[in-house]
Amino acid sequence: MVLGRELIDCGYRFTTVTPATQARVNRRPENAVARDLRDVFGWRRPFRPESVPGEVFDLLRAAGAAEACGSLWRSRVRFSSYDRDLFVHSAFPTDATDAVFFGPDTYRMADAVSAYVEDRREPIGRAVDVGCGTAAGAIAIAKRAPDAQVLAVDINDTVLDYARVNAGLAGTGNVRVCRGDLLDDVDRGFDLIAANPPFMIDPAGRMYRDGGGPDGNDLSLRIIGAAAKRLSPGGALVLFSGTGIVEGQDPLRAAAADRLAGTDLRWTYREVDPDVYGEELDGVAYARAERIDVVLLTATRPT
Repeated sequence: MVLGRELIDCGYRFTTVTPATQARVNRRPENAVARDLRDVFGWRRPFRPESVPGEVFDLLRAAGAAEACGSLWRSRVRFSSYDRDLFVHSAFPTDATDAVFFGPDTYRMADAVSAYVEDRREPIGRAVDVGCGTAAGAIAIAKRAPDAQVLAVDINDTVLDYARVNAGLAGTGNVRVCRGDLLDDVDRGFDLIAANPPFMIDPAGRMYRDGGGPDGNDLSLRIIGAAAKRLSPGGALVLFSGTGIVEGQDPLRAAAADRLAGTDLRWTYREVDPDVYGEELDGVAYARAERIDVVLLTATRPT
């Protein structure tokens, strides 16, 4: 957390792009070696110690987050900006099974949750960010509903460590980070359940990426099922997810409709971006898909 605060004091800001864009930009010859803090902690390029303030390098090494890269060094973590806050997450490339991901979908999800909280008329007493990752969703809620108790829940221990740091950096004292499998390990009802679960078909089985099932939608459907049991009257699920579209058909929408049919929840579903992660269409997992779509489902329990 001390390193994050030092970067904030240095005026550090960075908007994180997709992994494909990150790799493409870093391949440019002029980007082989870092020149400033954005190159070190955003683009995650090898750097010379003299290219960053001495106190930053010392803090990076003290945190065990610096690794030798030949005659240069490289950060083991990245820092990204959203909503005037700074978020620590895993270094690029995010190949580890327990990697903590932050990227364009994080921005989209946090924007959607923020918009819901700002438009909601009723106060939020209790909220949860399921599969919280960097806790960007929980922090966005907590800043807009400062009187709410906000839980950030995840099963990944590395996620929980980073989420605690990020909540501390944001100064959101009403965020409580806790370990849990979806909502199985937390009690009571919620006025707001937010989620941005993994939704890709990932042969490597990485926790932050693999949504489970033949379409990558199992986690999203499990969250819908859990929300149907745990939403308080007037409460809402805000689910940001995605799916491969096959011959014009959306398997997530069809499965969500089946899952919600036996509940009292009123729901809407819309495309946020109809064409993302196009590079995945070259792989076997998406051989039948014509595009990958990211969507927003909102389900509300009547009062």
